[in-house]
Amino acid sequence: MKVSAEVLRSHVGYTAWASGLLVEAAAKLTHDELTRDFGTADKSVLGTLVHIFGADRLWLARLKREPADRFLTDADYQLAVLQNDWPALYERWQDWAAGLTDEAAAAAVAYSDMRGNPWRQPLGQLVLHVVNHGTHHRGQVSGFLRTMGYTPPKLDLVFYYLTSSKAG
Repeated sequence: MKVSAEVLRSHVGYTAWASGLLVEAAAKLTHDELTRDFGTADKSVLGTLVHIFGADRLWLARLKREPADRFLTDADYQLAVLQNDWPALYERWQDWAAGLTDEAAAAAVAYSDMRGNPWRQPLGQLVLHVVNHGTHHRGQVSGFLRTMGYTPPKLDLVFYYLTSSKAG
């Protein structure tokens, strides 16, 4: 499956936009709401957002062939980290994606998972995986917000296209 560099840049922009909207929504929650345990793997709104942030950070390091010495630390579990460090991380993602070519998007990337297992996949597939991973977990957070009586922001890709003037 070939994916153009422009599609990848657009999807990186989408994931930054959608995550930013959810962080804004999370900032309106009380501490108890932010950390309420919903019985999922990452437990809470905060835990699930931090999980996405950590994965975004880890994958960018892998794709840039930089050391990825951590997934999450205790310090990551702060709303301020998501408000400050995540936008900066997405700027690094967008800077990296700005230099992508269609050839680079199709090229295989070798990486190791967190258990040390080696893998090799086309870069485009990996970027779309990162976006899809975030979308999955943002959907969980949206459900958590609804359960607590809040209306989550509209995060569908079509709304990104409409609000960012990316509609063709």
